[in-house]
Amino acid sequence: MQKANNGHAGGDGVGSSKAPTFRLWLMMVLEFAIWGAWLPLIWGYMGKDGLNFSTTQQAWVGSAFAIASIVGIFFSSQFADRTFAAEKFLAFSHLIGGLAILGMYFVKDFPTFFGLMLVHSLFYVPTISVTNSLAFAHMKDAQKEFGIVRMGGTIGWILVAWPLYFILQGKTGADAVAASRNIFLISGVISLALAAYSLFLPHTPPKPAAPGEGGFAWLKAARFLARPYLLVLFIVTFIDAVIHNGYFVMAGDFLGSKTVGIKPEWIMPVMSIGQVAEIATMAVLGGVLAKFGWKTTMILGILGHAARFGVFAFFPHNMAVIIAVQVLHGICYAFFFATLYIFIDAAFPKDVRSSAQSLFNLLVLGLGDLAAKWIFIPLQQNLTTDAGVEYQKLFLVPTFMALVAAAVLLVAFWPPRRLEDADISKDDHGTESPNIT
Repeated sequence: MQKANNGHAGGDGVGSSKAPTFRLWLMMVLEFAIWGAWLPLIWGYMGKDGLNFSTTQQAWVGSAFAIASIVGIFFSSQFADRTFAAEKFLAFSHLIGGLAILGMYFVKDFPTFFGLMLVHSLFYVPTISVTNSLAFAHMKDAQKEFGIVRMGGTIGWILVAWPLYFILQGKTGADAVAASRNIFLISGVISLALAAYSLFLPHTPPKPAAPGEGGFAWLKAARFLARPYLLVLFIVTFIDAVIHNGYFVMAGDFLGSKTVGIKPEWIMPVMSIGQVAEIATMAVLGGVLAKFGWKTTMILGILGHAARFGVFAFFPHNMAVIIAVQVLHGICYAFFFATLYIFIDAAFPKDVRSSAQSLFNLLVLGLGDLAAKWIFIPLQQNLTTDAGVEYQKLFLVPTFMALVAAAVLLVAFWPPRRLEDADISKDDHGTESPNIT
């Protein structure tokens, strides 16, 4: 059985004999609260009762993250890897990104609104990868500690909903939509708070290119995809990202449909069951990795998607089962995506780890998200009749995709016993690379 090495330190533990777990955990709380503050409600705010943007205009705003993930791999992550200390990069990025999203509270025309969202995304999206890299650099045992640290992001996403509860309480229709623009104030304030907090994070200096190597960290990271096990993981990550993002495209309408019958005010609480489960799953991730290893853990995460969408397909009228199966979200995210980030940190040299994280986030946040919208929105429209949506046909598509992704990982993902076997025997400054199996 392929095992993860519990002795892997995510980085060099820069300047500290003890991992600053709480500081890193709080960093993740704030990092994902920024995103969670606006994402669930921005679509209603842009709709007919709010800004009245066209569907095309809404799609452009929704594509800002994808655009930023593509741009970030070439520029922002390059700066984080090779030029700026990670904590200073975070402080500057959250300052500019926070001011941009604060501005969205005050504007109502599409060009300015989209421009501000694009600026926010260009500065925010790269910080998702950089916070991962900074955390790994200061962990003594990434496989045991990352789940706990990353759990803060899930908690931040959940906690940020409470101010919105009090803001929107008692409001309905257009009044509720108008009040929801406060999401930008909340997100902006948290972003500025994280900008200040970042200056107190552990110092994480950039890693200059090794002698004789080019200066482009993203290009060096991309070259590693020539290794079959990383290329296979890259392909599987894209498939799983499409499925994962597809859930958020389809789940809300499905849960609120006549088929399932969940009342509108309960849709978000029901979906949040998965986020609560994610907290528990993150807490046990280190033990699961130690017992089952990289491959089995990630396959379990992918199969969680297959199980959830299979239940959607075959038991759409059973509300209790539909609600209960939301707990699989924790397995889907933690066992695949969180494990993926730990693996990336182990498999790539220190001087390109932010770029490597961004390379895979290009799929998770960018191309996978775009593909999900282009695949599942038209597919649902084509499967919609006067009687409603043919949900079994719709949900069997992501179910089959998940089974294929799991099979590919099972058959073709064979990382070396040690990175040395892959001719990566030395890290950027002669440090022995970790065991990743």
